[in-house]
Amino acid sequence: MLNVLLPFAMMTLALSLALQPELRLAVPLLVGVTAAMTMLLACLLYLGEKGRIALSWQVIITGALAMRLLFLFAPPQLSDDLYRYLWDALNLLNGINPYAAAPAVVTPPPELTALHSQINHPQYVTIYPPAAQLLFAGGAALGGTLTGLKGLLVALDLGLCALLVVMLKRLELPLWRAALYAWHPLPLLEIAASGHVDGTGMALVMASFALLAAAGAGKGGGWRVPAAGGLLAAAGLVKLFPVALVPPVLAAVPRQRRWLFVAGGLAGVLLLVVPFLPSIAAILGSLDSYARHWEFSGFAFRTLRAATGSGTIARLVLIGLFLGVVGGSTFRLFRRLRTAGSPAERLRATLTACYGVALAFLLLTPTLHPWYALCLAALLPFSAGPAGLTLCWSVFLAYQVQLSYFIEGNWQERAWVAAAVFGAPVAAWLLGRMTPRR
Repeated sequence: MLNVLLPFAMMTLALSLALQPELRLAVPLLVGVTAAMTMLLACLLYLGEKGRIALSWQVIITGALAMRLLFLFAPPQLSDDLYRYLWDALNLLNGINPYAAAPAVVTPPPELTALHSQINHPQYVTIYPPAAQLLFAGGAALGGTLTGLKGLLVALDLGLCALLVVMLKRLELPLWRAALYAWHPLPLLEIAASGHVDGTGMALVMASFALLAAAGAGKGGGWRVPAAGGLLAAAGLVKLFPVALVPPVLAAVPRQRRWLFVAGGLAGVLLLVVPFLPSIAAILGSLDSYARHWEFSGFAFRTLRAATGSGTIARLVLIGLFLGVVGGSTFRLFRRLRTAGSPAERLRATLTACYGVALAFLLLTPTLHPWYALCLAALLPFSAGPAGLTLCWSVFLAYQVQLSYFIEGNWQERAWVAAAVFGAPVAAWLLGRMTPRR
């Protein structure tokens, strides 16, 4: 009975959001509905661990497809990044390097005037790396519309769901865990509705893991290891976060094959970057501005800035803390891998380390847009815990800025929201530690 009621309840809740004519005016409803969906996933996790629920991969993928289709054909509402994606893509398809000039200094042709007017931060050269640009172009080639671009992103997100099923099988974990991502409201709202590219980056990360799993199982030749390195490099050139996963992933590669993994990664970087030279150097200015000045819903940053009186010092401290987490996680992983037996056990330990890195990134970054949490949500099937599951929901609280911004044009963040986004997963972790285990 639970196997039927759970997907039906998730679909009904997703439909209640898809039927809203304007999500920016329904933020309280959005927060409540996504909270209900997250609680259902928490129940799935609890009952699944107790062996009281089972879901086939067919049910999981079908449910994922159905829920994504609810949002696919609607225009993006909670974010306008998709307009920049399409602008970059149409430039590239017309033979124009997207890094050559910022949109603000370009006079668009008449047919692109409306699109040009909706680009956010037009004074900056695009901040999206080369692999993302090729992805945008592929989506724009499907009719040159927002829906075509979203359609490709949704298809790749479904590919990620399928890869999760494959990885769970190879790691000898139950398949129902794939639903923790496939049915999560975060990819529904941030990929199917808003068209963010972050899910594709994690799909490439998971494809890299799948190749490493196949190589560890002795399936096929050594080509899988350099290909895995190339896919991880491509993931980092879709969104930059996967670069932070290189140390733990490299630790999981057998020592004698690490040079192949690194060689594949370097080859991937060269293949993707060289076609955009020399204009791609302009991205550094946009990234520098982002790193120095941008902030959103970052409680740790706000707290440190208030304590030190300097945003620069706060950012440097957070960078140091994050690098410490990456280094510490990698060191612990090395020690754990010494006693790991099977290749599946090695990869499970590595995915757990990556989960910790993603969680630390979201808690420490000065800029925490809700879609950033997709990097954590994609790892929930392997290492889901109270903190991660809660954080993948609490980021929706940041959308409170949309109400006043949409109605009055006033972008006003509130300190208590940043505190709640940060505090909710911390409280969930503490409660999880305090709860007796039987």
